[in-house]
Amino acid sequence: MDNKLAGTVAVVTGASSGIGAATARRLSEHGAAVVLVARRRERLDALVAQIGEAGGAALAIEADLAVREHASRAIQEAVDHYGRLDILVNNAGLMLLGPVVGADTDEWDRMLAINVQGLMYATHAALPHLLAAAEDGLREVADIVNVGSIAGRLAWRGYAAYNTTKFGVHAFSEALRQEVTRRHVRVGLLEPGAVATELVSHNSAEVRKEMTDAFDARVEKLEAEDIADGIAYMVTRSHRTTIADMLILPTEQD
Repeated sequence: MDNKLAGTVAVVTGASSGIGAATARRLSEHGAAVVLVARRRERLDALVAQIGEAGGAALAIEADLAVREHASRAIQEAVDHYGRLDILVNNAGLMLLGPVVGADTDEWDRMLAINVQGLMYATHAALPHLLAAAEDGLREVADIVNVGSIAGRLAWRGYAAYNTTKFGVHAFSEALRQEVTRRHVRVGLLEPGAVATELVSHNSAEVRKEMTDAFDARVEKLEAEDIADGIAYMVTRSHRTTIADMLILPTEQD
């Protein structure tokens, strides 16, 4: 541990696997107490044990962030347990791909609920605590990092609904940054390219094959730890520095 985040508390959503789990481990290594929020309790408990064995402090909170009351409760439980909140990493997300023509619109609803509304609910609940942390002198700053996607910059056939959610995250992040930056709450957007995680696994076999054909044969994907490193970099900068937008791509991705 290097203790750059000693004394701080970080909430990481979507922490049961992939980028969220890697981020929780990395922030713990920097000295933060981490609060792990996701729906899969067994995985959260296993990660809490892993972080504890490494000398860190972690708390698991089972919640479905698409439900406003769950998001508010998760943030309040974190603050009740540790007494403060310094960092919020909005990582929970879902990627369901396919054409607009003939689409299952229930999938659109699920993505909007998790990728956009869940992120907004968690942010709304966390902001009063983050604003308070920014004023108390520990770091003279607090942080929100929203995990977006390159799909929030570029639109592709078959990605329309997912593109919509990630363009929305991009817009929300920048608007919020302008609103709270002079109150020393930094808002950063991290936009990954292709990452080897479970994100694609919720799609049909046909969609998974298309993605395999598009990426796997020619691109060495990023690992979750690569994105966690980026998030840690953003939140460990001097209080005078904001990384407002970070794009992380595999070297071979066009």
